[in-house]
Amino acid sequence: MLKINDIVLYGAEGVCKIKDITRENFGEGIMEYYVLQPIYKDSLTIFVHTGNDHLISKMRRVLSREEIEKIILTMPEEELLSIEDESAREIKYQEIINSGDRRAVVKLIKTIYLCQKNRKEQKKKPYAIDERFLKEAEKLLYDEFALVLNVKPNQVLPLIIKQIEYSKRRKANVCSRRLYNT
Repeated sequence: MLKINDIVLYGAEGVCKIKDITRENFGEGIMEYYVLQPIYKDSLTIFVHTGNDHLISKMRRVLSREEIEKIILTMPEEELLSIEDESAREIKYQEIINSGDRRAVVKLIKTIYLCQKNRKEQKKKPYAIDERFLKEAEKLLYDEFALVLNVKPNQVLPLIIKQIEYSKRRKANVCSRRLYNT
């Protein structure tokens, strides 16, 4: 059972705080609702019926600092998605966004970013569908990472890049020490 002031991820809305648990009548009689306030979108309030399993399944716990750091360190090894058909790609991207699987979201971001980079090098425009899903995926991931790592959302990408570069340098130093010591 969730309680007031818990922080959760809610679907594509991202990180939310449970501001209240209230009883309301929205036309189907008086029912109990979680009142969610997105952390980075003050103007929005979301009511989630506590008896609707489908809506409740969209509420996920926020990752720990350790879980986020592990995801960041494994980002370079994440494989890319390969879906040529645009309508199949849109369906798969939406499934990933809805899944709440942060590793899958990382794959999505990495895939779209590298695809856009490749298209740009070929002097082609990025796919509109990719642009939309990239923004949505980055918002989901960066908002959660920002909250847990105690930084602003726009500081998340530079922090990720810095962590990956630091990890690469550390691995290179360990390898060179092993070679030197043998």
